[in-house]
Amino acid sequence: MTTPYVYKGNAPVRVNKWMTELGLCSRREAEALITGGGVLIDNVPIEAPGHKINPRETLTLSPLAAQILAEKFTAVLNKPVGYVSAQPEGDQVPAARLLSLSHAVNSDTAPARDALLAPLGRLDQDSHGLLLLSDDGVLAKAIIGPQHSLEKEYIVIVSGEVTKGKLTLLRNGLKLDDRKLKPAEVDVVEGSTLRFVLKEGRKRQIRRMCQLVGLDVVDLLRVRIGPLRLGDLPEGKWRPLKPKERADLIAASLPERPRRARDEQGRLVRKGRSFVGRGGPAPNRTRKRHGKPDRPDKSGDR
Repeated sequence: MTTPYVYKGNAPVRVNKWMTELGLCSRREAEALITGGGVLIDNVPIEAPGHKINPRETLTLSPLAAQILAEKFTAVLNKPVGYVSAQPEGDQVPAARLLSLSHAVNSDTAPARDALLAPLGRLDQDSHGLLLLSDDGVLAKAIIGPQHSLEKEYIVIVSGEVTKGKLTLLRNGLKLDDRKLKPAEVDVVEGSTLRFVLKEGRKRQIRRMCQLVGLDVVDLLRVRIGPLRLGDLPEGKWRPLKPKERADLIAASLPERPRRARDEQGRLVRKGRSFVGRGGPAPNRTRKRHGKPDRPDKSGDR
């Protein structure tokens, strides 16, 4: 039996849209599963891509549909220096070459040698640490999509004098390629070891940022992407991404929903269109009847 998903929204929503919000698949993939009869609402298969799910209804997947989605693969790799995360050039060695059984941790299978696994956030050849390789389009959009805002954390060793002024510039105020960078968290861990937390991924960003303030990067280690940490995974080893880790990454990438105002007793504050507050006075306007003002109330003349 597949996992049930109860829709808790207040209004009906298209099933393919909600499946994307759940992180199950892309809209296109959802439409294919729906037309193939692999999506059930309250245990009844649906076939119309525009079908809407109502509040308190339950969505489940057929065993075949669940298997199709489960075949999406993501590897968590501790990339060593000397491997490239992107397409190799010349004699460069791709990081995907490490995804073999001999380098696996907690896995008795490995992706095929010709599997098309893209890096979800590049890591330079001379950098090391956490790298995700995946064929999961939904996860890719969450991590490197145009609206992505997941934090990436790095431990960086630099050469040169680290001053308060340089730290201030690194945190806010630098430009790369004539575009201002988003604010960054930059702290001194110890001596010349710095901790960077970024919400964007420009090409060789940290190295170029440091060069602008007179520092040279000696070593760069990525230790976190959103809620996912490198942990104690040995260098050069990989493991499959767990389903919960995938769900956490997607959830962390979603924008925060605005909180509704509450009164002193914690009750939701209603904002009426025709009254000031709840039970407030009617607005001062003349009502019209068939395009003409209403007759004045003559009850006071009696």
